[in-house]
Amino acid sequence: MRRLRLQQLAVVVAVLAVVCPALCREQQNNGTAAVAGEERRSPRATAVIVFGDSIVDPGNNNNLHTQIKANHPPYGKDFDGHVATGRFSNGLVPSDLVAQKLHVKKLVAPWLNVDHTPEDLLTGVSFASGATGYDPLTPKIVSVITLEQQLEYFDEYRRKLVAIAGEEEAERIIDGAFFFVCAGSDDVANTYFTTPFRILEYDIPSYVDLLLVGVDKFLRSVSARGAKLIGFVGLPPIGCVPSQRTVGGGLHRRCEPKRNYAAQLYNSRVQVLIDGLNAEPGFNTRVVYLGIYDIIRELAEGGERWGFTETTRGCCGTGLIEVTNLCDSRFMAVCQDVSKHVFFDSFHPTQRAYKIIVDNMWDTYGHLLQP
Repeated sequence: MRRLRLQQLAVVVAVLAVVCPALCREQQNNGTAAVAGEERRSPRATAVIVFGDSIVDPGNNNNLHTQIKANHPPYGKDFDGHVATGRFSNGLVPSDLVAQKLHVKKLVAPWLNVDHTPEDLLTGVSFASGATGYDPLTPKIVSVITLEQQLEYFDEYRRKLVAIAGEEEAERIIDGAFFFVCAGSDDVANTYFTTPFRILEYDIPSYVDLLLVGVDKFLRSVSARGAKLIGFVGLPPIGCVPSQRTVGGGLHRRCEPKRNYAAQLYNSRVQVLIDGLNAEPGFNTRVVYLGIYDIIRELAEGGERWGFTETTRGCCGTGLIEVTNLCDSRFMAVCQDVSKHVFFDSFHPTQRAYKIIVDNMWDTYGHLLQP
């Protein structure tokens, strides 16, 4: 057995010596100085494995036939090298910050569009796709990756992991990995309130029930694939996001109450669902609910406390509606000081706001997030 492990390690070292294309090097080198101290500490998880939507998509949508992309300026304007990697932010996204909190690595690479190094695979990747959701209709409307397809990508990932590290080591990595799940906002903001496909058939409580069916199925599927610890992110105050203020908040663009009610109802019911799963005999995964509603509501309504001067508009264009392909610096202006904005586009927070959100998450739930 010891000889086998030494052979496996030799294979990994040999591959590392020859496989590091330019894109991978760029992904690995970005942000080195900022987190050098973090990386020297002992990792608190073997890997970070990510599922979800644009909040944690680091570039999986880049080559899809969809309009939901962030691989163009001004996205990435404050990323090292000013590279628009496909992250829906001016810089890092929460999955990167979580990986740093766990001392695993600086950036979580996308599963698609990158030639992975062995280190990428050994420490986890993100399968997330901007604008997907738990409602099966949500990803179909905008032609993005479904959560079921993300699970299939994970199966491919596991096979690659076995190929470079062996079955025993792959199992150890997955056992000790932190699985990070963040989705649902697009279901409520886009599929339910923006399109006519669901709102005519479901009231808010029954639509939340539909989403919970998807959540339950997804969490069981992740658990069945060996996850021992899942961090599950709740919904933000969707009615306080700039685009939702614009379309539903009236002339004064106030936080829209129906969207916030849907998010709060979902959050309360999903916590009951998670408690039930954790108590269920034979369910061998611990799921930790990660609430973000209150901190984002505070940022959106009282961001001055953190030094923000613009809390209701994105940095891109007018800040009222621009997101994805409408947020493009070739055609519109970008704010002078991103650090003063809670939101970068009309839907996604800035890197600075994300750091506050993840810090708050860690202060509240960090003691529960040890594999």
